[in-house]
Amino acid sequence: MARRIVVALGGNAILSKDASAAAQQQALKNTAKYLVEFVKNGDELIVSHGNGPQVGNLLLQQAAGSTDTNPAMPIDTAVAMTQGSIGYWLQNALDEELRNNNLSKTVATVVTQVEVSENDSAFTNPTKPIGPFYTEEEVTKQRQENPDYTFVEDAGRGYRRVVPSPKPINVVESEVVDTLVANNVIPVSVGGGGIPVVKEGNHLAGREAVIDKDFASEKLAEQIDADLLIILTAVDHVFVNFNKPNQKALSHVTIDELNQYIQEDQFAKGSMLPKVQAAIDFVQNKDDAQAVITSLDNISGFLANGDATVVTK
Repeated sequence: MARRIVVALGGNAILSKDASAAAQQQALKNTAKYLVEFVKNGDELIVSHGNGPQVGNLLLQQAAGSTDTNPAMPIDTAVAMTQGSIGYWLQNALDEELRNNNLSKTVATVVTQVEVSENDSAFTNPTKPIGPFYTEEEVTKQRQENPDYTFVEDAGRGYRRVVPSPKPINVVESEVVDTLVANNVIPVSVGGGGIPVVKEGNHLAGREAVIDKDFASEKLAEQIDADLLIILTAVDHVFVNFNKPNQKALSHVTIDELNQYIQEDQFAKGSMLPKVQAAIDFVQNKDDAQAVITSLDNISGFLANGDATVVTK
């Protein structure tokens, strides 16, 4: 029976060291070969992706070219811009690979807004570094020009602007994604965690924030009643005691076991922890749901024999 699967691509599936458009397009052509395996398997596929390197580079370009008459765009708009560029590359690569395999599906990118709460505590405690490094003198000038910005010293390398990273509460375009899937279309959605917006009556207002891609993907999977959430990262399995002599790969693991490992600080806060937490959220919120954390290279292994970190209730 066909499964409805949300696959969340990590940044390594799009960008390594070469930030040129050509290099990222080539990376996504390689990524598309793996993703099409789900379609060949008869599954309904929904793709999400990160945009950390891309939006950081775009904000640098915006800052470098900003003038009084042509000012830099805000973060929410920069997220939308990277949703468009990465979506263009990805749907182009997927369309080609689908045709190469004589598969009758099409791909569409959805510019996706993700609602967050105006009262989220993240808005009073910005922690996500973005953009360039500044000297102390440059920060003084930045604070004069942008009094609403928050800057922190970053590991002795200078100062960086930090922005809130609120939790997603609603994927605004989830019904659009659901409709596309029902009509044989592969949607690309919640790129970069989605465009952060808050409700102001009937208006959705953008916010200077960055939403975690894994939490946004989980929320989308929940709202479109997906059977499986797959979070792709750089390793085939989640490990405990990572990079230690007694490290252990987790294969089939329950949410209770993962919560215990979280209590033991087994997962890096800026790396594996949000992936594990998103997997737990999805499995908790849906009956008979499973979440998978593995690498892009291991998709064939997972489809063949379930080789991955598989999270169940």
